[in-house]
Amino acid sequence: MARRIVIVGPAHPLRGGGMATFNERLAQAFQQNGDEVEIVTFSLQYPSFLFPGKSQYSDEPAPEGLQIKVLINSVNPLSWLKAGNYIRKQKPDIVIFRYWLPFMGPALGTIARIIKKNNYSRIMAITDNVVPHEKRPGDVPFTKYFLSACHGFITMSRSVQQDLQRFEPNKPSLYLAHPLYDNFGTIEPKTEACAALGLDPNYSYLLFFGFIRAYKGLDLLLQAMADERIKQRKDLKLIVAGEFYEDAAPYHKLIDELQLQEQLILRTDFIPNSEVRHYFCAADLIVQPYKHATQSGVTQVAYHFNKPMVVTNVGGLAELVPDGEVGYVVEPQPQTIADAILDFYSSGKATEFEQQIQNYKQRFSWDAFTEAIYSLAAKL
Repeated sequence: MARRIVIVGPAHPLRGGGMATFNERLAQAFQQNGDEVEIVTFSLQYPSFLFPGKSQYSDEPAPEGLQIKVLINSVNPLSWLKAGNYIRKQKPDIVIFRYWLPFMGPALGTIARIIKKNNYSRIMAITDNVVPHEKRPGDVPFTKYFLSACHGFITMSRSVQQDLQRFEPNKPSLYLAHPLYDNFGTIEPKTEACAALGLDPNYSYLLFFGFIRAYKGLDLLLQAMADERIKQRKDLKLIVAGEFYEDAAPYHKLIDELQLQEQLILRTDFIPNSEVRHYFCAADLIVQPYKHATQSGVTQVAYHFNKPMVVTNVGGLAELVPDGEVGYVVEPQPQTIADAILDFYSSGKATEFEQQIQNYKQRFSWDAFTEAIYSLAAKL
């Protein structure tokens, strides 16, 4: 049975990072099931003084075959009314909000309340975070305002589901593992990936990927790279690929103090989707040294490209990376991170990990994700 579905959240022309990519891929998955899908996105997500990156907008072409309507200004209540009434009048069967930051609570909560007036649409939220990584005034009331407007919830880590229970213990919630990011292209040989990036394929490469923010622990990984055992490996370099979403100066100071210049490849501009596969295919090992986390889309990009991982034992990261089977789960400390990196290169486990990954990643399908959404909507 075909359904009408509206996804409310970041999408082209916003950069939006993994969230925009996820929403667009989710829309494609619904379309493949025969559903009629539209994404309602933002004309402005953040006022410029709150936005940590260089630009909120993408230079890449719009994804083909998707209906994307730009309606929401996060700080303009008139746009909230317009978006809410636009969706309400369509009477979609399912409305899926992406909720990741309390700052968005007033806008998204108001839109959801307007939609509910049609007494038809089932409103659910994919809650990436309920308790934010960086706390600010208004977090709790803004989050309560949004969550109270929804009929049910999806979380992609069990820790977020536990946080959600503190706010909405009586509404249905469903934990679903983050599906694979399979829309960044096919696997390419390391030599081709290195050529595309201008790198020497004779080196071994670690990869830290994604927006650089304090909770992601890049400083821990830099300290791990300063471990004397790693420094002795002249053939090993760390690629840092992602835009700074905070002050870069402390990181550059740490690099200078630890004398890491020769061990690093810094690509700290925004990485467009068209270049993502080059970075993953050039790397031997993906490192996520997070200090705290909920879930990470980087894991599902790594799975798509059959890349082993080092993740820290925080939030939902360890749920998706079985220790010793597809990579390493370690404590968020420089020495444990260094130990895992060294074991990877000395133990010869790369081939074993890659074989396990090819089997393990089969469980992260978009078909399973959309079927679970249909089932939840039927209960709301």
